[in-house]
Amino acid sequence: MLKFLVDTHCHTISSGHAYSTISEIAETAGEKGLKLIAMTDHGPALPGGPSILHTGNLRIIPDYIKGVRVLKGVEANIMDYNGGLDLPDNYLKNLEIVIASFHDVCIVPGSVEENTRALVSAMRNPYVDIIAHPGNPYYPIDIDKLIQCAYDTGKLIEINNSSFLGSRKGSAENCRRIAAMAKEKGVMLTAGSDCHICYDVGKFNIVDEIFREIEMPEELVINTDPQKLIDYLNKRGRKVSM
Repeated sequence: MLKFLVDTHCHTISSGHAYSTISEIAETAGEKGLKLIAMTDHGPALPGGPSILHTGNLRIIPDYIKGVRVLKGVEANIMDYNGGLDLPDNYLKNLEIVIASFHDVCIVPGSVEENTRALVSAMRNPYVDIIAHPGNPYYPIDIDKLIQCAYDTGKLIEINNSSFLGSRKGSAENCRRIAAMAKEKGVMLTAGSDCHICYDVGKFNIVDEIFREIEMPEELVINTDPQKLIDYLNKRGRKVSM
């Protein structure tokens, strides 16, 4: 059974539709045994989300809160089928971790070809580290091309626990296929709680079930050791430490 020590996808009250502060999430994470969390509030294009100035000022957040390492990041919105994001590169490059994902208030779902091109193009952005919840059936994609691009670029693909709990209904089968194909190809995955309240930080119950079902090897799951994530980010040019 995998032991999850890292949560790469968390939202605070700054996202506008979440309900806990950074301190509350960090404290709950520590109580659950997590060693590292990523604060990834939404990019500015999502209604109710924080402004670009909020993202630019994340550097003032301490590295440790309540004994838990806190990475300063963002969940950037993919805005077009060419993978354009709602934050410029000069902001993204100064963060410690960057997620990119679809939200229907920012981009209308397109064809399989269009959706796939958008994800693959975003993944090829040098400042994007993770593609989040790609199993969303609202945005049908070519999973083979997604996994191949992750293999080619060395980027992380997220299996999002909240997708199984109502956020993106119908995601389960796609997520299983993505995880199984990632295992076959040797692509690294990350589990994201996508918590919007502190009580859900580190909640990976369904992701864990899937990983056990397909016998996902620990070496392909980045959440089992915070140093694995730190090393991955530094290899990509970030300057982060525990």
